[in-house]
Amino acid sequence: MKLALEYKLSDTNLDVAQTSQQRQLSISISAITESPSGRNVPLNLCLILDHSGSMKGRPLETVKQAACELVQQLSVGDRLSIVAFDHRAKLLLPTKVIDSPEAAGGPGGICEKIKRLEAEGGTAIDEGLKLGIEQMAVGKSGAISQILLLTDGENEHGSNDRCLKLAGVAASYNLTVNTLGFGDHWNQDVLEKIADLGAGTLAYIPRPEAAIAEFSRLFERIQTIGLTNAHLIITPAAHVRLAELKPIAQVLPETIELTAKQEGNQLVVRLGDLMNGNPRIILANLYVAQLPTGEQQIVQLQVRYDDPAHQREGIVSPTVPVYATIQTNYQSQPNSEVQQHVLALAKYRQTQIAEAKLKSGDRTGAATMLQSAAKTALQMGDQEAATVLQKNATQLQAGEALSESQRKQTRMVSKTTLQ
Repeated sequence: MKLALEYKLSDTNLDVAQTSQQRQLSISISAITESPSGRNVPLNLCLILDHSGSMKGRPLETVKQAACELVQQLSVGDRLSIVAFDHRAKLLLPTKVIDSPEAAGGPGGICEKIKRLEAEGGTAIDEGLKLGIEQMAVGKSGAISQILLLTDGENEHGSNDRCLKLAGVAASYNLTVNTLGFGDHWNQDVLEKIADLGAGTLAYIPRPEAAIAEFSRLFERIQTIGLTNAHLIITPAAHVRLAELKPIAQVLPETIELTAKQEGNQLVVRLGDLMNGNPRIILANLYVAQLPTGEQQIVQLQVRYDDPAHQREGIVSPTVPVYATIQTNYQSQPNSEVQQHVLALAKYRQTQIAEAKLKSGDRTGAATMLQSAAKTALQMGDQEAATVLQKNATQLQAGEALSESQRKQTRMVSKTTLQ
């Protein structure tokens, strides 16, 4: 695997007469495969499945079916562990190396263990996550480590703060945590934060019959991972600074607010896994002080990452300098692609404000912000998001509350561009 690192500025030209100018820097980072044969690194996968009483009946049956179908797609040499939790956590399958294509089925096979699960008890997500992380540590060497955590409810017997701390622990061990919210009664703030801290993705399963498709979608995404534990390193020039409030975010493949850590004169941002053919697009908000005319370097970019195929860690890419042209007769040269990324971030942030207003009881303010988000979605050509956001805004304006399903849909369309 090789690394691709490219950038675009919202406008490469700057006005020599201005003392401070704002620019958005769009950074594209992905893995490039050197082999057309697909994934050549073992997968270290842990399924953490909620089997609490609220999953009784069709929900748990479809989750078990989805889990079995996913297990059947694993390759010889992959590593799998399965944790089930209600108000306690239990190890359904200790870390196991898949030693044959038949490992999933047959008497005593993995799927048989999954099918024995029955719905009972309450919900303690943190207990399941803790046990899953412990199992992941067993099989993480030289592998792509992924957790799929599914729940349908609130963490009534556990601690949400502990969940977030555990997600941070997982990230520090180079384990990616993906969360799947099943039905309409899970806490979208908590599951999103777990996924964001764990450098994973949040998925929504609105109906039992959608479980197989969502498991399959996440597994296909995992199959494209080539490089892991990626960190973006931004070195601003002396005359450049990042915005103080929310300076950096990811906008593709989904929108995530990122945290930059200061290390000397560098800003370091953890990105997690890098996929082949599906770049992570990062948007940084820069302020550039007054500069002399001509081409001037304003930022340097590097990526530090691991290559599990060759068991190499801490590889640092060559430096990519970012230049701007300082003009006496300034002529704006906006980049339409960067503008799309700016709109994607605006859609997410406008929706976040709407949700905050709704929680505080300000339906009118929430409706106004959802309308703004719908207009932003239309500007970027995201018709599905615009439809969902405008419909919900209209419902609030009519004095009607949003259902849990509508709130979940709002969050998902704010984070992604649905196809």
